[in-house]
Amino acid sequence: MIREFRLPDLGEGLTESEILSWRVTEGQSVTLNQVIAEVETAKAVVELPSPFEGVVTRLHEAEGTVVEVGKAIISFDVPNAGGVPAPAAPAADAAAQRRQPTLVGYGAEPEKAGRPARRARRGFVSPEPAVQPAPPARPGPPVQPAPAPGAAEPPVPTAGAESAGTNGTPAVQERPRSTPPVRKLARDLGIDLSTVDGTGPQGRILRGDVEAAILRSSAEPSRTPDRPQPVVADAPHLGQGREERIPIAGIRKHTAAAMVSSAFTAPHATVFLTVDVTASMNLLEKLRSRREYDGVRLTPLVLAAKAVCLALRRHPELNARWDEAAREIVRYRYVNLGIAAATPRGLMVPNIKDAQDLGLRELALAISDLAGTAREGRTPPAALTGGTVSISNVGVFGVDAGTPILNPGEAAILALGAVRRQPWEHEGGIALRQVTTLSLSFDHRLVDGAEGAAFLRDIGDVLAEPAMVLALD
Repeated sequence: MIREFRLPDLGEGLTESEILSWRVTEGQSVTLNQVIAEVETAKAVVELPSPFEGVVTRLHEAEGTVVEVGKAIISFDVPNAGGVPAPAAPAADAAAQRRQPTLVGYGAEPEKAGRPARRARRGFVSPEPAVQPAPPARPGPPVQPAPAPGAAEPPVPTAGAESAGTNGTPAVQERPRSTPPVRKLARDLGIDLSTVDGTGPQGRILRGDVEAAILRSSAEPSRTPDRPQPVVADAPHLGQGREERIPIAGIRKHTAAAMVSSAFTAPHATVFLTVDVTASMNLLEKLRSRREYDGVRLTPLVLAAKAVCLALRRHPELNARWDEAAREIVRYRYVNLGIAAATPRGLMVPNIKDAQDLGLRELALAISDLAGTAREGRTPPAALTGGTVSISNVGVFGVDAGTPILNPGEAAILALGAVRRQPWEHEGGIALRQVTTLSLSFDHRLVDGAEGAAFLRDIGDVLAEPAMVLALD
């Protein structure tokens, strides 16, 4: 029986997704939950698992096509169709996932048996998926041969690409592990990813690996005459004129709409506090020498995250949202802590579910996992929704302070500035101390100036004297 699979809603209210790549071809046999496509929403890159076991009869949409939710994208010839799940199930399961308060993979709890299978049925993948085995050799069109010298650009190997084996039968070649933005950069710069050594987790090829390959190739004395010299840039050039036009899409489009909505809906107010954090920096050094913190990345952001969770217990009005339709203020009894992350695809603010229940070590692991997953473009859509309060670590860019814009639906966002050694009053004299500036923006409909200032003061007290957790915990 022929069954169609329609594009499910892969996030809260998302209406469309772009098909980045197909992992299957027409005529190929697939198993239940085998990855069939990689799609990009306005929030994340997601691998779609097959809802059926059968044979692919038709790919309805080409790669690079933006498809509306609910539209058929692939058809299967399914034997015993009465016993397979209905094609609408992934959308329903995606909605069910959004109702789950906790995400596996952020270090909050260990992986439990059976969870990867449940995530696959929902239509999402683990933030750090295991290497997917290449699908078996299948009938289909032959692989396009490598271009002759001087051709426009070599193709990037894809999952399931076939090459001649030693016994004359097709052999399976696995695609080098990388993210869609990195593969696109490689295509634009003419780099064959199969020649690049990955330095990321499990050998994953990162943006820096591609740029390093460009630098190595540009240093070689001989080059193909017909190929223009590649140029390393933050974004590939789209033309040779004096202007460059970049389509507004994906993460950039979503972020722009969200920031405009936030800036012109919630009345922002910002307060600042400069703090001597020498005691906190000394604490981090002591913790790094302890065995239980081996391999854990401890930064001022980790301490700030803990301080925010503690201060929210005393100031619940900052862990809230304004519900205009219901004419209500909704206060949360949990903290889904958003961490702003700069990625090659734009700004993302994934959040750590139930951060109030995590100790310092668990928070550090969660932040590292969250940031790494975001940079690699593998953040699941559920991690980008449901945040209650956020932190932006502008200090990593050498910036002292700023006026951050609220994440839509949240009442507060803290900006953590750079920690610098500077003269400071200490014990009645002047000494070189480690100092940072905290900036807190809040929704003035929900939070009065005095409340915002008291919340920021509590955060500053914890960072100035970590023993203050005994008073706030």
